[in-house]
Amino acid sequence: MKILYLAHRIPYPPNKGDKIRSFNEIKYLSASHEIDLACLVDDPDDMRYGKDLQKYCRRVFLEPLSTIRAIIRGLLHTATGKPLSVGYFYSRSLQRIVDQWLAGTLYDGIICFSSPMAEYIFRSELFDSGNGSRSKNKTPRLIMDFCDVDSDKWAQYARRSSFPKSIVYSLENLRLAGYERIIADRFDHSVFVSEKEAELFKSKNPLINNISVIPNGVDSEYFNPRLSHPFANESVTASNSVGKNGCRPTLVFTGAMDYYANEDGIIWFCKQILPRIKTEIPEIKLFIVGRNPSKKVMALDDAHSIRVTGCVEDIRPYYSEADVCVIPLRISRGIQNKLLEAMAMGKAVVATSNAAHGMDAIPEEHFLLSDRAEQFAEAIVTLIGDEDHRRRLGTRARDYVNANYRWSAKMRLLDNLIGETVQR
Repeated sequence: MKILYLAHRIPYPPNKGDKIRSFNEIKYLSASHEIDLACLVDDPDDMRYGKDLQKYCRRVFLEPLSTIRAIIRGLLHTATGKPLSVGYFYSRSLQRIVDQWLAGTLYDGIICFSSPMAEYIFRSELFDSGNGSRSKNKTPRLIMDFCDVDSDKWAQYARRSSFPKSIVYSLENLRLAGYERIIADRFDHSVFVSEKEAELFKSKNPLINNISVIPNGVDSEYFNPRLSHPFANESVTASNSVGKNGCRPTLVFTGAMDYYANEDGIIWFCKQILPRIKTEIPEIKLFIVGRNPSKKVMALDDAHSIRVTGCVEDIRPYYSEADVCVIPLRISRGIQNKLLEAMAMGKAVVATSNAAHGMDAIPEEHFLLSDRAEQFAEAIVTLIGDEDHRRRLGTRARDYVNANYRWSAKMRLLDNLIGETVQR
């Protein structure tokens, strides 16, 4: 089959949540289908990865996204009654490419990754510009991978923000929820990353039934604790070599550090949880690992107990170094890749219930859960003091993700869905 794949962010390198999912979708589907990829690139350094995607795609078009211009477009779109997100990710240049490809290729299916990408389809020849209905005699079947219910994420932002941001976020929640409803109604099928996300969407849209769940996966051969993962920078290991038995107890948090939910979670951890841990374990060390740390995150680095690394080429050495991986997210949707990766690496994990929201893993058996700062700290102190407990928790965690979250099994569901939709 010929498939057009539209993504709001370049699916390479697969180093953050949405890019990991979209890359694995493309990688799997490319084995048996022809993929044309058109996407936006919000980091200029990522433009060089087009050649990597050409290994999997027949055609690749990358459109640079200027953050300042995108914000202006988003604000202008709010005046039309549309969500800010739609304007932020809309590009006339990318629209022209989509229109050209649709005119020149008879696609069997189109996959839009993230709700704002539906706008390129709604403004194409596939839809009647007058009434918004599907044009006749147009055959591509439309699949929307929502991943999460993004509109609900904006509601979470609103609850944790002060005026006037809370008003802006609340408005985006309402408008994006309406836009998501339109997409699900006009597209042939909608996909979510977990049963809980699908249930949330159904609760808001009870008349929409064309919904499937395709969870995230993890490459457990790549994230393998049995392999050696040496640090490229030996100074990182050296900075860790003090404390009991010559080695400091180590905590690790990973994620894109310009993402509000990650920023909020790690700041809460450093301000409310880490000081409680240090009363029991003064030599504790925390690594905050991820690209584009904000000024607030950089301010956490104290050169002694907290290290903000910024972007790293290989995240596995940090997982290997960790005694405990922490995921203190207070705002979250779907299945967290950082949780799957840490579990695949056989690490003991302490997380909030929000961070583990999309998984059916069992607390106390596969990881520890706590939403209160004092209990979160106590769980970490207990694990640091009990190596056998850490090892048992990590072993069960890896066994669980190996059995339930392999990418190949999850992506087979998407392949089947596309085939079934096209046949219908």
